[in-house]
Amino acid sequence: MTIVTKMVMVLVFMAASTGVKWVGAQVHHVVGGDRGWDPSFDVASWSSGRIFRVGDKICFPYSAAQESIVEVKSKDEYESCDVGNPIRMYTVGLDGIELDGEGIRYFMSSKPESCKMGLKLRVELMPLQSPEFPQETLSESESESDNSDWSIAAAPTTPSPSVQLYGNFLLSSFGLLLCTCMAI
Repeated sequence: MTIVTKMVMVLVFMAASTGVKWVGAQVHHVVGGDRGWDPSFDVASWSSGRIFRVGDKICFPYSAAQESIVEVKSKDEYESCDVGNPIRMYTVGLDGIELDGEGIRYFMSSKPESCKMGLKLRVELMPLQSPEFPQETLSESESESDNSDWSIAAAPTTPSPSVQLYGNFLLSSFGLLLCTCMAI
């Protein structure tokens, strides 16, 4: 094999690896931003317009001495702030939760009074790669009368620097290993 062929193989592999890494990049959502999960925080405003995708992670920063978070199974439990039968409890104070599987998940304060004041989060998980707009077209009369939930989404957030560093490290390490093996 000539050196040119080897270099082309390395470049093709590196280009393919970079593309695959960015497609699967996670977004880390810190609920509440700098303020965190707090009874005075407006969760509805924070979550408005956010897109949660399978593989993303949400992080709940809160004081474990004063608060904890429960995940409930049903919309009824969520709306009524019924914490009596949670499917999961989070009590650490900086809980990172992997969002796996499409569907809707419900998180709320373990204190019913805080939940009733709005300290709860409904997360609708979209597929990893979903269309930004619906595929079906509506007639003019349907589109005028339809109060559709579809709207233009905010620009996606960039992956965390740790994802970029991890990808660059793996790519560089493999490239170096491949070049070393080909030189022998």
